Amino acid sequence: MQARVKWVEQAAFVGETGSSHAVVIDGPAEIGGRNLGARPMELMLLSVGSCSAVDVLHILKKARQPVTDCFVEVDGRRAQTEPKVFTDIHLKFVITGTGLSEPQVRRAVELSADKYCSASIMLKRGGVNVTHSYELRS
Repeated sequence: MQARVKWVEQAAFVGETGSSHAVVIDGPAEIGGRNLGARPMELMLLSVGSCSAVDVLHILKKARQPVTDCFVEVDGRRAQTEPKVFTDIHLKFVITGTGLSEPQVRRAVELSADKYCSASIMLKRGGVNVTHSYELRS
């Protein structure tokens, strides 16, 4: 797996994945950013949220659960001093479908958290307190 990050101007960059997808990245105004793209640490939250969401939806699909919508609210807390690493990250899955099995959803979230989501597990091993919850909607 590879990626490339190319400086554009001031604090703006374009990141390109090995699969040829691009994302604009920018720093905060205090270091010259102009709000042209996501902050690098925001991308970390998107990474862990999307990694886990892929797992949860894949597991629920295999369990033949009637999911019609899913989103993950990711809340990250950072240390107050440098390096301002994440200390806590909470992922809240909001899953919609008629007739969803609560035990199946709980199992999918737990399997992602404990076995499959490399991003979440890597952060936990690095000392981040990563927690998960879910809400079912019909």
